[in-house]
Amino acid sequence: MDDTFTVRTTEQLPQLLKAFRKNAGLTQADVALRLGVTQQTVSALERNAEAVSAERLMRLLNILGVEWVLRTRSASPSEPPAPGDGAHW
Repeated sequence: MDDTFTVRTTEQLPQLLKAFRKNAGLTQADVALRLGVTQQTVSALERNAEAVSAERLMRLLNILGVEWVLRTRSASPSEPPAPGDGAHW
């Protein structure tokens, strides 16, 4: 898969993670084995991806053959800022 997906909210992650897993031809059990967790944990991770640690998310993306690319977004007047833009870390 050579597609690019723009993710601006954590709510987008569950559907994308499931799609990437299926595209990789992996079951939840396959991913669980590689992550060293149970299938139930992978299922919960796919349903509630916003609660996953960055470390576990990176490991999962690696297993799925997905790169995490960060880039600066150019602001356009017609596009409202994403929730959290301008928030302090």
